[in-house]
Amino acid sequence: MARPPRVVHLDEIEAIPGPGTLSWQPVRAHLGVRAFGTNAYTARRVGDDVVEPHDENPDLAHEELYFVARGRATFTLDGESFDAPTGTYVFVPDPATHRHAVAAEEGTTVLSFGGPPTFEPSAWEWMFRAVALAEDDPVAAREIVEDGLQKHPESPGLRIALARVLLREGDETGARAALRDAIEREPDAADYVRRDAVLGRLL
Repeated sequence: MARPPRVVHLDEIEAIPGPGTLSWQPVRAHLGVRAFGTNAYTARRVGDDVVEPHDENPDLAHEELYFVARGRATFTLDGESFDAPTGTYVFVPDPATHRHAVAAEEGTTVLSFGGPPTFEPSAWEWMFRAVALAEDDPVAAREIVEDGLQKHPESPGLRIALARVLLREGDETGARAALRDAIEREPDAADYVRRDAVLGRLL
């Protein structure tokens, strides 16, 4: 059975105290997220934990990503401390890294995201990056497309991105061939291409 979307404000999720000065909101459990772990930690006072001192279970081998959503935190990773104001991401790929963070401002909120490194990104990540670079840096754009096609060899979107790169390189014939390939794989891609100011004329 399909699960419906859920919309909730962070402040609507009841906080759970502890351990120590930690206060956390069980975001994953509240929403029923299955793909990764995610929680929120809010400090009432300066010096309260927003990430408890810990490392990760080596058997689970989770990567962790933290995001400072409000306030300012001081992170310490393997003994090295640094300032993390609102908007800062902190990525900890090695489960053996000892991590700890405390609030440097009252009300600091840190979001955590964690899981095993098995996630397979969608092809659109490569496509969007390549298209953005195609005009000014076609060499980098081609490298991104080629890397994406190794991981998503059937992707119509990456063939559209390749067409843009080829056109920038002066290979209109190759660009047309890439677009034909994309549309054969996904006929609806033709509508997208027709609306594209650069590629639309090639159809």
